[in-house]
Amino acid sequence: MSWDVLLLRLPAHVTSVGEVPDDYTTPPLGRRPAVLAAVSQAVPEADLSDPAWGELLGAGWSMELNIGSKDPVDSIMLHIRGSGDDVLTPVFQLAAALDCKVLNCSEGDLITPQGTSGWRTPSRSSETA
Repeated sequence: MSWDVLLLRLPAHVTSVGEVPDDYTTPPLGRRPAVLAAVSQAVPEADLSDPAWGELLGAGWSMELNIGSKDPVDSIMLHIRGSGDDVLTPVFQLAAALDCKVLNCSEGDLITPQGTSGWRTPSRSSETA
């Protein structure tokens, strides 16, 4: 089982999913080469040998970066397995580098470095990478 979070562009004033207008269309993160460069700069240890599916490994966790093959890149889905709060650091480094927000797909809400709902659930703390 993985914890899935989506990196996407939302208006700056939006702090919860409920504030997104029904007719809002998310702008792309950017052209593929620029997005891949931003990912590499934000988390240089990421393996982007397959630029559609990057991989990042940490102590006790792994993360797949589903960047896809579309150009421009609309969003990036992160599939996180394992445990350890240090996984949150690259999540928010990526979000900052791409100027986007982090949507917790499990809970359906936006998360910030101060509010990381969904990651510290009991079922997730016992998983390993």
